[in-house]
Amino acid sequence: MYQSGELTGKQKAAILLIALGPDISAQVFKHLREDEIEKLTLEIANQRKVPQEYKDRVLAEFHQICLAKEYISTGGLDYAREILEKALGAEKAMAIINRLTSSLQIRPFDFARKTDPGQLLNFIQNEHPQTIALIMAYLQPDQAAAILSALPPDRQVDVARRIATMDRTSPDVIRDVERILERKLSSLVTQDFTAAGGVDSIVEVLNRVDRTTERTIIENLEIHHPELAEEIKKRMFVFEDIVLLDDRALQLVLREIDSKDLALALKAASSEVAEKIYKNMSKRASEMLREEIEYMGPVRIRDVEEAQQKIVNVIRRLEEAGEIIVSRGKGDEIIV
Repeated sequence: MYQSGELTGKQKAAILLIALGPDISAQVFKHLREDEIEKLTLEIANQRKVPQEYKDRVLAEFHQICLAKEYISTGGLDYAREILEKALGAEKAMAIINRLTSSLQIRPFDFARKTDPGQLLNFIQNEHPQTIALIMAYLQPDQAAAILSALPPDRQVDVARRIATMDRTSPDVIRDVERILERKLSSLVTQDFTAAGGVDSIVEVLNRVDRTTERTIIENLEIHHPELAEEIKKRMFVFEDIVLLDDRALQLVLREIDSKDLALALKAASSEVAEKIYKNMSKRASEMLREEIEYMGPVRIRDVEEAQQKIVNVIRRLEEAGEIIVSRGKGDEIIV
């Protein structure tokens, strides 16, 4: 079976999983598609007896690739190449780098994520809103939040909308935008056809901007793009974020919630959320709530989600009325 001495990618993957053992392999399978699992399972089944030298070779290669990937994420491609050349020699280092860059998606604007937001702002604030949105979609949320907060209000709304509605961007467009910044900041140019932006992306940014910026953007979107505004608001605070409320705020929220909705909402809640709520109820009330949940029986997940959304809506209403504070970002940590 191994007469040629060369292993295919599937064979290497099968040998690696065999060497790692069933427990770790089962965890790996959770992240694979069904067709990938089927192919690997068949390949593993075909590995009657794997010579130790092949196991050693595959494990060594896997270790080297993991190290190379870590070097790339830490210091970039040039840094990884330099370290690997010192450790393995130029030829082997180049082989590993080539293998990685052809199989891994190295996200565009890697240089920008290592640049101070204020410096980036100087270079992009006068660009077209779509260009600003594209760059911000690839930044860390904290970086993007700092830039968004510094933009004029009308441009904030425009950029936020463009990030939220962004889907996939052509590699040519990404490459052109990168080149503009490359001349000023010195960058690693990549050309992967990758997805960025979307509602989740802008929600992460809005969770970190100051409240004035957040309200300006949401209020304008409600006027011009009501459906998008509603989708963003739904994701700004999810039911599981109840654990972020302080005790006083949660107690105010609980006073506004029907006990049946609360029991239904907790039916599929995490233990952390449940304990947070029980902690902020009287002993008698928490015991009654536990009993109500226990005797409730099976419920539809849709009903649970609707009950949870009712609670989220109460939290949002109390926040908008100024009765509670929802901690969303670093700026909310300072109370005056």
